Amino acid sequence: MKKNVKIKNLTIGNGSIPIQTMLKNRVKETDLTLKKIKKFANMGCDIIRISVPDEDELNGLKIVLKESPIPIVADIHFDYRLAIKSIEAGVHKVRINPGNIGNEDRVKEIIQCLKEYNIPVRIGINGGSLPKHLTSKYKNSIDTMIESAKEEIGYFEKYGYDKIVLSFKSSSVIETIEVNEKASTLFPFPLHIGVTEAGDLIDGTVKNSIGISALLQKNIGDTIRVSLTAPEENEIIVGKKILESLGKREELLEIISCPTCGRTNGNISQIVVSLKEKIAEKNINRRIKIAVMGCVVNGPGEASNATFGVACGNERSIIFENGEKLKTVDNTQILDELMILLEKNIECHDKK
Repeated sequence: MKKNVKIKNLTIGNGSIPIQTMLKNRVKETDLTLKKIKKFANMGCDIIRISVPDEDELNGLKIVLKESPIPIVADIHFDYRLAIKSIEAGVHKVRINPGNIGNEDRVKEIIQCLKEYNIPVRIGINGGSLPKHLTSKYKNSIDTMIESAKEEIGYFEKYGYDKIVLSFKSSSVIETIEVNEKASTLFPFPLHIGVTEAGDLIDGTVKNSIGISALLQKNIGDTIRVSLTAPEENEIIVGKKILESLGKREELLEIISCPTCGRTNGNISQIVVSLKEKIAEKNINRRIKIAVMGCVVNGPGEASNATFGVACGNERSIIFENGEKLKTVDNTQILDELMILLEKNIECHDKK
């Protein structure tokens, strides 16, 4: 039976799928860091990971820990002492990489500190930084990753600590899927999933959507991070849309829009962008679906299951509600009319 792991006020492994992102700035930039964390928490991020590459970052980490509304994971590579100092600073979880954290004696010291402070660890196996003594023994990357996990878990079992989350990440979507499928049958620990080094917004979104979705559809994966060479906000948004699309997280707001064609009237892309910007300022309390369609030929019909929407015409457009025509408005009024309907259909108010 799979174990649950508690990280501050969250549980990993109980069926919910917390979304994570990782700060792209130094934690010692404390004002920027806290501003970001509070913003990300408001967007739906559940866990934030922060690099601790040297001791200069520890003071900033201590400050941020006092004010962060969500759990913080310290990301540690190479220097096991930074893991210990991060735990002593009050971090809610540490991530270590078996490929560079060091030998059993160093891991033992980390384990002893974890036990004292009673916080979990993520053993993060990365296909690009595997232990050299294993890469020379196993030619298959998947087998190497699995053996690396077995070796590291062996240390934790030896010294009596099992508050473990595992991750197996590769820049290959297929390899990521296959290694996590295998790991899910071998280890009783929650799995953090995602495709690493996935690329920019487009490439990374596609790769992570495929890899994460394929695993979640098989009930493999307990927390996710969408790795993108893009601002952290995008990682959170893409992660939410993956979970919402799979029914793993409630989707309060869905905006559907047509891909546009030669019949399209109006700037559909701009309407959608402006609508999202306005709605982002609101707190929404129940499920709603808005349709933005580019023509009146079959717009209302294609979006008949939407709460309300618009089918754009040349100069005037049809506003519809529950598939029925409500009124015709000038194209300059589209956005205002949609926001009026939003207020009418649900109880929402401006975010503070």
